[in-house]
Amino acid sequence: MTVYFIGAGPGAYDLITVRGLNLIKRCPVCLYAGSLLSDELIAEIPHEARRVNTGHLDLDAIVEEFVKAEREGKDVARLHSGDPSIYSAIAEQMAALDKLAINYEVVPGVASYAAAAAAIKQELTLPKLNQSVILTRTSVNSSPMPELETLSNLGQAKATMAIHLSAKNIAAIRKELLPIYGADCPVIVAYHVSWPDEKIISGTLADIHEKIAQEKIEKTAIIFVGKALRPEKLSRSSLYAFPHGPLGKTSAPSR
Repeated sequence: MTVYFIGAGPGAYDLITVRGLNLIKRCPVCLYAGSLLSDELIAEIPHEARRVNTGHLDLDAIVEEFVKAEREGKDVARLHSGDPSIYSAIAEQMAALDKLAINYEVVPGVASYAAAAAAIKQELTLPKLNQSVILTRTSVNSSPMPELETLSNLGQAKATMAIHLSAKNIAAIRKELLPIYGADCPVIVAYHVSWPDEKIISGTLADIHEKIAQEKIEKTAIIFVGKALRPEKLSRSSLYAFPHGPLGKTSAPSR
């Protein structure tokens, strides 16, 4: 048997990979956090499958479900919101499976920051302005951040930031980044992206904390910070700067 860690996307039913959806439909055991997945996606789990909502389970209980499935020779679809590579807590589950010699695979999904960038119709890297994106978070009710990974340290490059799990910390974010990015630096908060109650809030480091407070947003939001969000001047990419393509080929490169 195999445990499949599947990135279920940011919320909308159709923002999951074909591979992920096919695995959900065929696995006889499915573990998922119900509050983070749409009812439409949960409905794709076969009626005859064993469904386990992990919202109330600790790590040991989740691993025990894997062990039970292994004894029965049944594949497991283990669903995580967004993409498993970012803030998914799959590392400790995979470490437990390694000790138990249980097979597992990871199936990527649409990351929440990528879905948020699509919702705000934004390219996060712009020529001659910034070519890096920093994915980070702040400490709220989760584990503490490493000592060197403060926002003020990470912000020195002035790259676009995508700050996760931190809507409650907007005042602290503003305090740390304002001296580096400036009060007029654009900030966009994308709340509950791809869900029916999605909200997009635009502002600057000077006023975004007030706007979030007015909307009463405290969770499930991505906070983007950076000059690329509202550039004063847009430079053209070199991708289309050559008559025969950047590599001298006669056809334009596909994107």
